[in-house]
Amino acid sequence: MRLKNQAVLVTGSASGIGKAIALKCAREGASVAVADLDVEGVEQTSEAIRSFNGVSLSVAMDVTDEKSVEDGVDFVHRTYGRIDVLVSNAGVQQIGAVVDLSFYDWKRVLAVHLDGSFLTTRATMRHMVADGQGGTILYMGSVHSKAASPLKAPYVTAKHGLLGLCRTVAREGSAHGIRSNVICPGFVRTPLVEKQIPEQAAELGISEERVIQDNMLRHTVDGEFTTTADVAETALFLATFPSSAMTGQAIIVSHGWHME
Repeated sequence: MRLKNQAVLVTGSASGIGKAIALKCAREGASVAVADLDVEGVEQTSEAIRSFNGVSLSVAMDVTDEKSVEDGVDFVHRTYGRIDVLVSNAGVQQIGAVVDLSFYDWKRVLAVHLDGSFLTTRATMRHMVADGQGGTILYMGSVHSKAASPLKAPYVTAKHGLLGLCRTVAREGSAHGIRSNVICPGFVRTPLVEKQIPEQAAELGISEERVIQDNMLRHTVDGEFTTTADVAETALFLATFPSSAMTGQAIIVSHGWHME
């Protein structure tokens, strides 16, 4: 029970990686706030947590809307009396060549990943600083925080940007006992990735199997997808690390897709 008596807010937790992290934290004793635009998915995650007697709070949150974030974070803090961990996980994807991208789609991807991370960080940090108990902020980056692939310009740009936000928060938060790190998974077979497979196949004029083998898994050491369980385990490790020795870092979890 490594998170006993702690409160954890996970955005984008109606499905995929966010849901896996929310469940993992609840099983480790945390009171979890499940936040997402997908109200039905939020309730399903909360119900899954309650099924093993975990503590869960459902929050409808649009991370690109300042008021929605402020109200949601305040609600979590008011209910639990604290926020110890923020996992900024909400994300979207847009497949397309730079020359074909609309400005709307560019801004939408950056808004969810960067504006959303900034707004949730600011709101959560204010409570962490005021409470004087420190805390941990985790950002969901990607191997695309460290590398680039074709057809993903806004996503790659946003994931690179999270490194800068994380490092700044690590510097500013240190005086208040606040740590921040970025988790950088390889390809995880979530609904977001499942949607990309046929889109990339169409854009590149190749089969979906070739997208998986040649584009997504070719650089791994074992030809395997990263799993949501892999990412959730990494989140737990970072959330429970006992000192500020682990802050401002980008932890790659990719079956060797990218190595440093």
